[in-house]
Formats: sequence, structure tokens, C-alpha cells
Amino acid sequence: MAVSAEKCDPLSGEAVIRKQPYELDSEGKAKGIPIWRLTQPHMMAFHLSWISFFMSFVATFAPAALVPVIRDDLFLSKSELGNAGVAAVCGAIAARIFMGGFVDTVGPRYGTAATMLVTAPAVFCMSLVTDFSSFAVARFFIGCSLCMFVCCQFWCGSMFNVRIVGTANAIAAGWGNMGGGACLFIMPLIFDGIRKHAPSFQAWRWSFFVPGGIFILNAVSTLLLGIDHPSGKDYRDLKKDGTLRSKGALLPVIKCGLGNYRAWILALTYGYSFGVELTVDNIITEYFYDQFGLSLKVAGALGAIFGLMNLFTRASGGMISDFVAKYWGMRGRLWALWIIQTLGGVFCIVMGRVNHNLTATIVVMVIFSIFCQQACGAHFGITPFVSRRAYGVVSGLVGAGGNTGAAITQAIWFAGKAQWQLNLQKYDGMVWMGVQTIVLTLPLFFIQFPMWGSMLTGPREGAQEEDYYLREWSAEEVAQGLHQGSMRFAMESK
Repeated sequence: MAVSAEKCDPLSGEAVIRKQPYELDSEGKAKGIPIWRLTQPHMMAFHLSWISFFMSFVATFAPAALVPVIRDDLFLSKSELGNAGVAAVCGAIAARIFMGGFVDTVGPRYGTAATMLVTAPAVFCMSLVTDFSSFAVARFFIGCSLCMFVCCQFWCGSMFNVRIVGTANAIAAGWGNMGGGACLFIMPLIFDGIRKHAPSFQAWRWSFFVPGGIFILNAVSTLLLGIDHPSGKDYRDLKKDGTLRSKGALLPVIKCGLGNYRAWILALTYGYSFGVELTVDNIITEYFYDQFGLSLKVAGALGAIFGLMNLFTRASGGMISDFVAKYWGMRGRLWALWIIQTLGGVFCIVMGRVNHNLTATIVVMVIFSIFCQQACGAHFGITPFVSRRAYGVVSGLVGAGGNTGAAITQAIWFAGKAQWQLNLQKYDGMVWMGVQTIVLTLPLFFIQFPMWGSMLTGPREGAQEEDYYLREWSAEEVAQGLHQGSMRFAMESK
């Protein structure tokens, strides 16, 4: 049943009548996540963001889904395939950082549409590649579309109350991440369908017109249906009428985000949850195909299980983070993330050790995927609290950390024959990837919020949420009232 309530517009202060089937907070953000609805602006933004992120995953890992056919057509070696996989995840590193500043100033609707339109040509161009160089370049530029993650998390973080923001972010990102698994199942089916009418070495090329076309449809849908802000207005309109002044100039926003050490630690640890997930998405079909002698369709279907677990696993990570926060606050969120991600590292090691048993590999892969993807969701139960002024920049930095971790991990353990690379079997690479995850999750113990404490220490005496978020603004900006949005968030986060 729709709820009608008189509230003040969070930016202009004017009284407005809002009719929503869920409760709103003082910022106009939703206090519920009715995923079955398409209500404007909250739930429409939620669905547009995760669908666009889903398609960016499908396009990025579509070559991995068809790699046994592509490598035979282009005569690619093991090391070339590995390095092309590195190129795919490298593309989004700088793109995610850039997108963080972009959505902070322009808004998530244009960020989403621009990402889709700019990277769609690269998806189409995959059908034209002829050798390793063109293959790697195409994968690099398609991989830039993974900066959609920043748009997704920023948009959801802007639409949902702080007490459920971890859950909202985790559900949207988790459903988006499913694209990495879904493409391992979908692309072989598209390939098989086209192969009935064209030779195999042409059929895989035509397959890329499907995700490329959907990119364009996504962009148009976002421009037509999306709304940036819970007030029901876009950033452009809010700036035109003078009500959106909360960010200030771009350079101070970037400095604010990059100057917060908590963002850098989360970027590092996210590199060994989401980064590990990206690495597995890149290698898992080829691993099943070569290690157990399966057909491409069966190997793709089994590999898809890992990514498709995101249907609920990443969301459950955000839910766990929100749940423990009710009883133990930020300290609970940090402990939950450390425990979950460490268990992910343990089961990654186990998966590498059961390499001669298909059944055991599948079972362990499922357990490993649960913890790995829950850790991704738990990260974004913490990220929104690092900074309010530079939320987009922090989200971009943490997201870029995921791609950086994937690039480094794949380059070291799975890629090639350069002097600095280790030429290991994939199952040995999984073992070392698990060890790396356990060790590089330990820096979470260094994150400390004055008003909430750290994993091992309590809050600082007298520290308040308002003090923490107020430090991001200069005295002149405070005098202009630019800090008011941060103060409202501080009150909601108590």
C-alpha cells in the first residue's frame, strides 16, 4: 500500500508530498528494498544500475567463455591468453577512479549511459580481431566498462538509507556480478545457435553483436528512465536551480577521497575478494575444459556456477554487514569482513588441492564462491561510511583496487613466461592466490574510525559522527552551508 507523507525536500527544504510504497528518511532515501517494484526514483535506479553492471560483466568475460574456440582461431598461446585476461581487468583501474569523480559532479545517470555508449564500439570490434595484439586491445577497452560498478554503487548509495545501504549495494552489485557467470553459460549458447548458420570461426565473431547491441539499449533506457537523486531530480536540474551545492569544487573532492587512508586499505583488501572473483571468471572455463577434458558447453556451464552464485551470495555479505552493525556497529562490520574473506582464502587453497576430482572441485568451488562474494558485499557495507563528501571517489578507488588485485594476481600466478611471472599449473596458482588472500586481508586491523573504533579498540572518548564528517570541509565551505548533506548523513549513521 502506498504511503503518503509530507516531508521537506532534502536539498531545497521545501515541503513536498511524496507517495511511495515504502518509508523514506530525512534525506528522502528509501528505508526498504522492494526489489519487485519499479518505483521512481529509488527502485528504478536500483534496477537500471544492476542491469547495466550485469551487461558490462557479460561483455568483459564473453571472450573467456569462448576462449577454446578463439585461441584456435587466432593461434593464441597460454601466456597470451593469460596476458589478454590481465588486459581485460586492467582497463577498469583508471576508469573506475575517473568515474568516481565523474558521478560525484555529473551524476550516476549520465555516468551509466556514457559508459555503455563509449565502450559499445569495443564490444563490436571484438568481431574484427585477427591476432593477440588486437585481441588484447579489444579486451582492454571492453574491460573499461567495469567502471559501471562505481555508477551502480554510487546510485544505490544515494537512494537507500544508511542502515540498509550495505544490503542495497550488495544486492545490486551481486546481481551485476552474475554477468561474469551468466556469460559463461549464455555466450556458448549464442555461439552454438549462430554456428548452425555460419562456420565456427565466424560464429564466435557474430556472437559479440549481442552484448554490443544490448549496451546501446541499456544506455538509451537509462537516459529515458533514470533519475539521479532521491528528490526526483537530475543533477543538471538541481545545479540549475541552485539546490545542489553539496560537493563543492572537483579537486577538493578528489583530494578528500584519495587522502583518506581507510579507502586505500579497503582498495587493497577488495583486490583479494572482487579481484579474486575476476581472476576466477577469467580462468574457470578453460580450467574445467583442460583439467577434466569437458566440452566447451559443459565447461562453461560448470564455470558459470561460480559467478551465478552472486544471485544471493554478495547480497548476503551486505546483509551480514548490516546485521552485525545493529549490535556491534562498525567494529562488527570490520570483523565480519575479515572472517568471511579469510575463509574465502582458505577454500581457494582447498580448491587448488582437489584438482584431480571433478566432484570435489565443484563442491569446493561453490563454498569458495560464497565466501569470496560475501566479502565483496561486506566491503560496501563499510565503504559508504569512509567519506560523504567524496563518496564517489572512495567507491571508485575501492573498485579500482578490485581490478588492480585481479591484474596483479592473474599476472603473477596465471599469465605467463616473462622472468617476473610464474609459469604454474592453474591449480597451483589457486593455492597461492588463497595464501595471498589470507595475508593481504590482515590490514583491516588498521582501519579505525574515531567515533566507532577499530577491530581491536573502542571509540575515542568524545568523538562524534558530526566531527568526523565535518573535517572534510573548510571553514569557508561550512559558512556557505555546503556541509549540510554530510551532517544529515552523520545523524542518520549514529
